[in-house]
Amino acid sequence: MKIGNIDLGERPLLLAPMEDVTDIGFRLLCRQLGASMVYSEFVAADALVRMVNKSLEKLTVCDEERPVVIQIYGKDPIAMRDAAQIVVERARPDVLDINFGCPVKKVAGKGAGAGMLQNVPLMLEITRAVVDAVDLPVTVKTRLGWDDSHKIIVPLAEQLQDCGIQALTIHGRTRAQMYTGEADWTLIGEVKNNPHMHIPIIGNGDVCCADDARRGFEQYGVDAVMIGRATFGRPWIFKEIRDSEGFSPISSAETEAVIDSQYAPLTPDWMLDVLKAQVLQSVERAGERGGILHTRRHLAATPLFKGIHNFRQTRIDMLRAETVESLFEIMERVRGMLPR
Repeated sequence: MKIGNIDLGERPLLLAPMEDVTDIGFRLLCRQLGASMVYSEFVAADALVRMVNKSLEKLTVCDEERPVVIQIYGKDPIAMRDAAQIVVERARPDVLDINFGCPVKKVAGKGAGAGMLQNVPLMLEITRAVVDAVDLPVTVKTRLGWDDSHKIIVPLAEQLQDCGIQALTIHGRTRAQMYTGEADWTLIGEVKNNPHMHIPIIGNGDVCCADDARRGFEQYGVDAVMIGRATFGRPWIFKEIRDSEGFSPISSAETEAVIDSQYAPLTPDWMLDVLKAQVLQSVERAGERGGILHTRRHLAATPLFKGIHNFRQTRIDMLRAETVESLFEIMERVRGMLPR
């Protein structure tokens, strides 16, 4: 699969853009563990135009994580055009993505993100403005529609393609669903099978294991699969999938070069070492306090600790730890509780 001149190989697996999750450290770790391409946290166009430092910091990328995508959102065509140019000038990502899919109230409720599904003419105007403003491949991420009565993705996909985008990611839910219920890939498959569509179609929603990813490729025919919430506390999901039937595996040498561990890849002990590496990467970039705070979400969500008997107090202690030393002491105690 190609986006512009970027060759992502066969059956690529992409890390979804997620606020407060896909910072540079997590993106790099996921790339090292098998993600074919990674996306930044979404960045507000208005904030970029106003040169807000916190938003500008989200434009930091490193060569080791490429190919990397920076995603922007907004509802004003001029601000989106200007923000796109700022992104290219400051970060020069491989791809620029437009967020027309975020369902949260602070974004969609103000008309941006998935809110654009209620104003398609403006969505198309913004898309054309961004495509015309930059010399990078521009892509879009969106949803099936606003609600069950307005699932517009099949005709909308053609309209977005006509604006000049070079790939389209579709999350298999409406905005009204938020993240509830199950993702419906049926319409994603319809878009892919539309003879008028020639750009790559990326499927997203409820991809939690190799079987889910395989189904996306084989049953619905998508060109790539994007993984989001299933990566929380589980950046190794990309290796799990890549090492399964039908995908291109990652060699042991590649894995050993990334994770300093005496344990075999994908064993519980190795997974614990991956989480420790994630903490260290985050601390290196955000300082001890900031790095630990950032990784708490992953430590709370990781499936590695599920099923451990009488784990509640240990979990609380781990999430309250304020230094790397104290956190790692607790994590090493947890090592003795892991299944063998």
